[in-house]
Amino acid sequence: MKPILEVKSIHKRFPGVHALKGVSMEFYPGEVHAIVGENGAGKSTLMKIIAGVYQPDEGEIIYEGRGVRWNHPSEAINAGIVTVFQELSVMDNLSVAENIFMGDEEKRGIFIDYKKMYREAEKFMKEEFGIEIDPEEKLGKYSIAIQQMVEIARAVYKKAKVLILDEPTSSLTQKETEKLFEVVKSLKEKGVAIIFISHRLEEIFEICDKVSVLRDGEYIGTDSIENLTKEKIVEMMVGRKLEKFYIKEAHEPGEVVLEVKNLSGERFENVSFSLRRGEILGFAGLVGAGRTELMETIFGFRPKRGGEIYIEGKRVEINHPLDAIEQGIGLVPEDRKKLGLILIMSIMHNVSLPSLDRIKKGPFISFKREKELADWAIKTFDIRPAYPDRKVLYLSGGNQQKVVLAKWLALKPKILILDEPTRGIDVGAKAEIYRIMSQLAKEGVGVIMISSELPEVLQMSDRIAVMSFGKLAGIIDAKEASQEKVMKLAAGLE
Repeated sequence: MKPILEVKSIHKRFPGVHALKGVSMEFYPGEVHAIVGENGAGKSTLMKIIAGVYQPDEGEIIYEGRGVRWNHPSEAINAGIVTVFQELSVMDNLSVAENIFMGDEEKRGIFIDYKKMYREAEKFMKEEFGIEIDPEEKLGKYSIAIQQMVEIARAVYKKAKVLILDEPTSSLTQKETEKLFEVVKSLKEKGVAIIFISHRLEEIFEICDKVSVLRDGEYIGTDSIENLTKEKIVEMMVGRKLEKFYIKEAHEPGEVVLEVKNLSGERFENVSFSLRRGEILGFAGLVGAGRTELMETIFGFRPKRGGEIYIEGKRVEINHPLDAIEQGIGLVPEDRKKLGLILIMSIMHNVSLPSLDRIKKGPFISFKREKELADWAIKTFDIRPAYPDRKVLYLSGGNQQKVVLAKWLALKPKILILDEPTRGIDVGAKAEIYRIMSQLAKEGVGVIMISSELPEVLQMSDRIAVMSFGKLAGIIDAKEASQEKVMKLAAGLE
């Protein structure tokens, strides 16, 4: 069988970075081909070249037996190469149906036939994805998970010959992931070549036929999934054996630093829990359970409807994020691009934002102190490339997450809330974040971690709070917890 798509000796350079160094790969019809590597390895850059977003500096793309050069992503799409990027490209202000059929709208004469389009969209989402959704509703009113499913639906509808999925399950529940994998298997049987990028190795072993590894912009190798183990893939990715993944040092938590009593707000009600110094309190639950809304209310992003918040035994009123910061609370949000970073600003300016009052010299910002803070962040978190003036827009997802973490840790918070801290991050960066969490807890910081990855919650938490349909279903000691017990609480079965 001949490959439907080949990349040969691809090079791509950005200012100060040689992102791809002579990468060559082949992709075949009816195969799910995983591409893995640490953040900054070049995975997304390669996909953007295949999709026509970037032009290669050297090398060529062979598609259906002939050399091609895309001048615009629309050319790749029209040829049958459809990409679902990790950074969603849906239109929040358009309806669900308009997003699915964008560019292929149902028409009656010269006018769009909205009734038919809504009907077809509802049927398509239900039959192909098992999701019942209002096709007339604005997509922006739905969760990130639903938005991601709609973008994947748009790619499936366009009858792609090559489908590129970049971290497609990062915002999906287990049930939604299972449905997506059914769709992927169906497309595979129809002869579609699927390129699958994921940091979740268990997914790769479940759905993929081959795995290719990139490291520091270089091609390391390709092998069939049956010849590989998780340990072998990790070793190829990081260039060394990762002796310990979940890094958590044992220590005894101290006194209560945060207490929440009967707190109610958008999508949650009457939630009570406490957090101790040096404790990692995991929050588990299905998407939509109210975990993020609860934490954003504690941080002052959202108004509370009732209840009380106590910090170090003293009742506090938090009506704005500045109030939370003054009380020693930091929040690393789930959506780092929208809520955690100012993408057009540099690493230095993003890291220093919450600390401006602390680095002033009189009425002015001290450039020297700001630069020292940025240098500390780059060294402590191994942010790459190590240029303080580099705009975070041009950093990989993992390095962007490190910038978000650094800016809050620069404040030396008493309480740090981490909402999906390892979402879309490679195994090496995950291990590093676990090490940082463990160190923070050891130093007495109270850490709250929201995570949809149960192994992460079970391994890194001291206690696990489980949310179910806007209510706290229970809090269990991590030593007594299991995936089954957590899922039963999350589903409201206990």
